[in-house]
Amino acid sequence: MTAVLDTPSSDTVDSPGADAAPEPRPASWPVRAGAFAIDVLLGVGVIATLAVLAFAAPTYGWLWWVYAGVAIVVMIAMLVNRVLLPTRTGWTVGRAVAGIRVTTAGGGDVGLVRLTLRELAHLLDTAAVCIGWLWPLWDSRKRTFADLLARTEVHRVGVRDEDVRDVRRRAAIVLLAGVLVSAAAVALGYFGSYRQELAVEQARAQLVDQGPRIVEQLLSYGVDSMDQDFAKALNLTTDNYRPQLVVQQAAVRKAGPNTNEYWAVSSAVLPESSKTEGTMLLALQGQRGIDPKNLKFLTATVRVDFHKIDGQWRVDNLTVLTKPQMNGAGQ
Repeated sequence: MTAVLDTPSSDTVDSPGADAAPEPRPASWPVRAGAFAIDVLLGVGVIATLAVLAFAAPTYGWLWWVYAGVAIVVMIAMLVNRVLLPTRTGWTVGRAVAGIRVTTAGGGDVGLVRLTLRELAHLLDTAAVCIGWLWPLWDSRKRTFADLLARTEVHRVGVRDEDVRDVRRRAAIVLLAGVLVSAAAVALGYFGSYRQELAVEQARAQLVDQGPRIVEQLLSYGVDSMDQDFAKALNLTTDNYRPQLVVQQAAVRKAGPNTNEYWAVSSAVLPESSKTEGTMLLALQGQRGIDPKNLKFLTATVRVDFHKIDGQWRVDNLTVLTKPQMNGAGQ
């Protein structure tokens, strides 16, 4: 008697592993680089822009603190996106756009502690002349040094169409926010720092042009026009210096009618000048006397503080550094 065994038909036989999930595919290096650019390089670019602008701004001024505060906020946002967000949603913004995810070697979820250690381990990727970042190009599992140390991998994962639209929307918002922050920082730097710097340079240029002429008019007077010259000189001073000049003019009147003429032969504006205040060093030459045959020739060096009032530079103080020398003899 022959026993006949029923042979299962092909449609009832399950091949080994038919119901098993497909093995996750490691993400390629270009895809990982694109996600990294969105997650990290965008923020680094914003922070670098803020750092350059902060360097040009007055140290510890209000604008400097604004740049520093925004840079700190951007750094915190980067950390939240890279470490905290994946533990809640499974994605960072960049990885969601690229369709990749950080997992354990077996494809499981990665917790907060391991993600944090992985981010710190990226320092080794950079310290090794950035070789760690390039390691996925030849590693069979596409891992960086940080992945090897944290025992993580980056896998390609499927994303539903509705999720793709949501992810791209979020990525677009992040990119737009980064561009707007950088643009706002540049605009603020222009209006708050560059324009101030430009105003200071314009003020210095005005002092270079007007300062020597003002000092010449302040110290010069003629025997036939002394009253007019003294009145004009008083209009070139601030309330702070005017009383001193009045005393000096009174001493000149008491000495008798004379002619005194100065002209600047060399001048320099000191660096601490601002939009409304400035200091100059001037080397002066001049002559004193009424008789052309008996003129006394003068040399002197002075330091002059200027203050801008109602758009006009005025002398706020005058200090004689080298006393006037008359015909080579001190007077």
